[in-house]
Amino acid sequence: MLHLLKIELKKMADYRTFWVVCGLYFLTIGFSTASGMEFLKWLASFIDGFGENLNIDRIPLYHFPDVWLNLVWWSGLFKVLLGIMVVISITNEFSYRTIRQNIIDGLSRWEFIGSKILLNVLLSMMSVVLIFLIALVTGFIYTPDIQWKYVFTDIEFFLAYFLEIFEYLSFALLLGILVRRSGLTIILLLLSSMLELIIKVNVDDYFPNAIPFFPLESITNLVPLPFYRYAFMEIQDYVKISSVAISVSWTLIFNYLAYLRLKKSDI
Repeated sequence: MLHLLKIELKKMADYRTFWVVCGLYFLTIGFSTASGMEFLKWLASFIDGFGENLNIDRIPLYHFPDVWLNLVWWSGLFKVLLGIMVVISITNEFSYRTIRQNIIDGLSRWEFIGSKILLNVLLSMMSVVLIFLIALVTGFIYTPDIQWKYVFTDIEFFLAYFLEIFEYLSFALLLGILVRRSGLTIILLLLSSMLELIIKVNVDDYFPNAIPFFPLESITNLVPLPFYRYAFMEIQDYVKISSVAISVSWTLIFNYLAYLRLKKSDI
C-alpha cells in the first residue's frame, strides 16, 4: 500500500496545478477557520459604531465543545477544491498517457485505482488533522472557562468529517474516470449538487423517505448544520449511525464503479 502511495505522490510532484489548488485549499480552510473570531470582533466593533451592542462572548463559536462541530461543518464547504485536485490527478493520467505507461510497466488496473484511493485517504486525513489542530488551538484560546470534560466532547464529528471528504473525493474520482476531460469533469462536479437538488425536489413529493439515500445528500447529512443551536436552541449533537452506513455504502459504490469502468476501458 505504501508503495502505491509513493508512486502516486511521485507523479503528483510534476503536476504544478495540483499543488497550487492543494495549497489554495489548505490555506483557505486554515485562514477562514482560524480567523472567524477576529471577524466577529470586527463585526462587533462595526455594530457598536451604530450605537448597538453585540456581545460576541454570547456566541460561543470557538468555545469547547462547540468549536469541533462548527469548524468541521465550515471546512466541509471547501471540499470542492479537493475534488478539483482529484479530477486533475485522474484526468491528467489519461491526457498524458501515464496510465498506459503504468500498466505497461506492470501495474495492474486494480493497483492503479488503489493508488488513487490511497491519495484520497491521505488528502482526507490531512484535512482532518489540520482542522483538529486549528480547533484545538482556537478552543484553548477563546474558551473563557476550560473544563476538561468538555474539551473532547463531540470529537466524533471528525470521523464524520473524514467520511464526508473521502466520499466526495471518491465521487470526484469516479467522474474523472467516466469523463476523462478535466474541464468537463470539473463543470459536472460543480453542477452535481444542483442536478441532484432538481431531482430531489421532484422526488420529495412522492418518496420523501428516499431523500437521505441520494449520494450527495448522504455527504451533507454526515455533519449537521450547527448554527441552529444559537437561534433555536436545538442541535443534533451526534453522528447518526444511519448516515454513516449510507455514506460508507456510497463510498464503496463510487470506488467499485471507478474500478469497473477502468477495467473495461481502452487505455
